[in-house]
Amino acid sequence: MSTDQIVSRRRFLASVSGAGVGLLVGVPGARAEEKDDEEVVTASEDLMREHGIIRRALLVYTEVARRARKAPKTVLLPSLGEAAKLFREFAEDYHERALEEAYIFPVVRKVQGRVAQLPDVLLAQHRRGREITDYVQGLASKRTLSPADAERLATSLDAFIRMYGPHAAFEDTEVFPAWKVALGGRAYAEMGEQFEEIEYKTFGRDGFDDALARIKRIEEAFGLADLAALTAPPPPR
Repeated sequence: MSTDQIVSRRRFLASVSGAGVGLLVGVPGARAEEKDDEEVVTASEDLMREHGIIRRALLVYTEVARRARKAPKTVLLPSLGEAAKLFREFAEDYHERALEEAYIFPVVRKVQGRVAQLPDVLLAQHRRGREITDYVQGLASKRTLSPADAERLATSLDAFIRMYGPHAAFEDTEVFPAWKVALGGRAYAEMGEQFEEIEYKTFGRDGFDDALARIKRIEEAFGLADLAALTAPPPPR
C-alpha cells in the first residue's frame, strides 16, 4: 500500500472526535473536558512517546552493562545486537535524523534565549551516540566477549546512558516546547501530519507499534518484561 493510500491516524481520530462532539451537543450535563479526552495525538506527544522506546532501550543497556561486569557470559549478544539495531533504525535514523535534525533543531536555533544553543549540543550527542552504536553492534556480532571487551562495553554503555537520559529530558522539557511555540498552532498541527507521513514512508507501517513490539521482545530476553520486578527495595532503617 502506498503512502497516499494510507489514512492518517490523526485524521481518522479527528473525524471520530468531531462525531463524538456532535453527539454531545444539547446533551444535559455535557462538559468541556469531555472534548479534551478526544484530542488527537500531537507532534510533541509523538516525539515524547518515541523517547519512551528509547528509554526502554536504555534500560536494556543498563542490564547489559551490569552483566558485562559481573558475568560476561550471560550477555545475550544476539539480543544486544537487536537492541542496537532498533536504536539505529528507530532512534537514530528516524527520530533523530528524519525528525529532530530536519525539522526541530533548525527552528529552535532561531528562537530567543538559551534554548537556541541546545540543538548544537544535542546534535553533537547524536553523533557520539551513533559512534557508540557502531561499537556496540561490532561487539554484538562476536561469538563471545573477552573480559577486556566486556569491561569496555560496560563503560561505553554507562556513558551512553548517562548522556542520553538527560538528552531526552532536555528535549522533552525545553526543546520541544520552544519548537511548538515558535511554529504556532496551525503550523504545529500540520507538522504532526507531516511526521505521520514520514513515519509511514520510513517504515512502511506504524513505526512506533513496530518498535514497541521489538523492544518488548528484547526486554523478555533479558528478563526485564515484568515492571513490578524493577520496583526499588525499601530504604535502610
